[in-house]
Amino acid sequence: MAGRRFTPQELAAAAALTVPDLAGPGLRVLFCGINPSLWSAAAGAHFARPGNRFWKVLHLAGFTERQLSPEDQSTLVDHGLGVTNLVARATARADELSADELRRGAQRLEDLTRELAPARLAFLGLLAYRRAFGRPAATIGAQPETIGATRLWLLPNPSGLQATYQLPELVSWFRALREEAGAG
Repeated sequence: MAGRRFTPQELAAAAALTVPDLAGPGLRVLFCGINPSLWSAAAGAHFARPGNRFWKVLHLAGFTERQLSPEDQSTLVDHGLGVTNLVARATARADELSADELRRGAQRLEDLTRELAPARLAFLGLLAYRRAFGRPAATIGAQPETIGATRLWLLPNPSGLQATYQLPELVSWFRALREEAGAG
């Protein structure tokens, strides 16, 4: 369903939907998006909006042997990878989320990370991370903080709406995480 086009009405109705976590114990990396796009919620798949570079970057950085698609998301666990979102509520843009939603999401993410204990938690989105965790000076890359034994990483948001980081730079940051985590 992720590969199909949605009508404006279907996208508007997706605002009431969520995309379930794709996670479990023993992951090498748990990726955390900010929240699902309306497109992802309508498709029922993570990073499903056309133009989102997550699947391409994951492959080019060496996490997967081929470029997966949103329809293939269940195979991520076979690679020791998982996906969750800071906030479950789907929106057209992440800036529609309130500061309170981000802070509540941070607490939920910390609880989930303690429960699943992935080796690495990779948060995708600098500004949302800074707001959610109250770390205004955080920069892209490995973070000094941990959640239990889980090492934190902050990576650029691969959304096609985020133009600050071009594909080669995204791949470089994701590859650095993969090399540290021994994933792929």
